[in-house]
Amino acid sequence: MSSAFIPLIRFAILFAFIAILLIGGFQVWNKTLNVGTYSFLVFITQRLLWPLTTLGHVLDDFQRSLASINRVVDLIDTPIEIKDGNKKIDLKTINGEIIFKNIFFNYLGRKSTISGINFKVPAKTTIGIVGLTGSGKSTLIKLLLRIYDTNEGTISIDGIPIKDIKLKELRKCISLVSQETYLFHGTVKENIAYGSSNSSFKDILKASKIAEAHKFIEQLPDGYKTIVGERGQRLSGGQRQRIALARAVLKDAPILILDEATASVDNETEVLIQKSLSKITKERTTIVIAHRLSTIKNADNIIVMDKGKIIESGKHDFLLNNKNVYSDLWNVQVGI
Repeated sequence: MSSAFIPLIRFAILFAFIAILLIGGFQVWNKTLNVGTYSFLVFITQRLLWPLTTLGHVLDDFQRSLASINRVVDLIDTPIEIKDGNKKIDLKTINGEIIFKNIFFNYLGRKSTISGINFKVPAKTTIGIVGLTGSGKSTLIKLLLRIYDTNEGTISIDGIPIKDIKLKELRKCISLVSQETYLFHGTVKENIAYGSSNSSFKDILKASKIAEAHKFIEQLPDGYKTIVGERGQRLSGGQRQRIALARAVLKDAPILILDEATASVDNETEVLIQKSLSKITKERTTIVIAHRLSTIKNADNIIVMDKGKIIESGKHDFLLNNKNVYSDLWNVQVGI
C-alpha cells in the first residue's frame, strides 16, 4: 500500500491536469472562461503534486508508528508469568552454595527437557557441565536465573529457594556470559560498564585486562571510546565475547556463569582467558558450560548430561578412567 500511494497520487494529478487542459481549453475557445483563470487552473494542479506526496509520506509514517506503538503496548500488557519473591539478600554475605533438588522441567508443547536433576555446587567452587547439543545444559542456567520456573523441584542459593528471592536481588548476585553475546550501539566502555554504572574507568580497565580484551581494545580507532555498532557488528565474534566477559568480571557477583564463554575465541586467547579466570573463580561459585572440554579440565566437579539427565559426574581424571560418554567426548576432541 505504501509503494502504491505515490504512483496513485501522480496518476490523480495527471488525470486532473489533462481534464483541466481539455475542458478548460474548450471553455476558453468558446469564451466562457477567462484565459488568466485557465492558466492559473493549469499550473495550480501541478503545484498540488508535492504537498499531496508529502501528505502520503506523513500518513505512511503515522501507520508505521501506530504499528510500533501497538507492539510496545502489547509487550507492556503481557502478563508476567514469573512471580516475584519477597526476600531480600545481601550480596556481601552470599557464599554462593547452589542446590538443584529433584528438578523437572519441559518447554510448552514439548516433551520433558529436564528429568530428575539433583546436584550441589558448594560455595566458591567451580563446576563444569558438558553434554551433546540439546541435553539441557543451558536450560539449567535459565532455571537458575528464573527465566523459566521449574515444573517440580527446588533450586536454592545458600539454602534459600530462589522462588522466595526478589528477582532483582537474585539476578544481581549472578554474572552471566552467554553463548549469544548482546552488545549495544555505544562505546566499548559503555558496553563493559553496562549493569555496573558506578564503576570507574580504572575498574573497567582492570576487568578488560582480566578478560584479555584490553590489548585489542587499545588497537581500535578510538580505543575504549570506539562505537561498536548495533549488536557489536563492528567487532569479531571473539572480541564481542571478551567484552561480555569483561562485563561479567566488572559486575563482581558472587556467582559466575559461563555458557560457552570461550566458544568464539582462538586457542591462544582461550588459554590466556583460562589463566585469568583461575584467579577470579577462587573467590566465587562458578558454573561453566562448555563443549571445549579443555575449558573445564580443572573444575572441582564435572557433570555430564544426556537427554535432560545426569549420566556421569566427577573430576576430569575420574571421568576419563570411567570410559563412558565424557571419555568419548575427550578422545574426539584430542583426536584419539
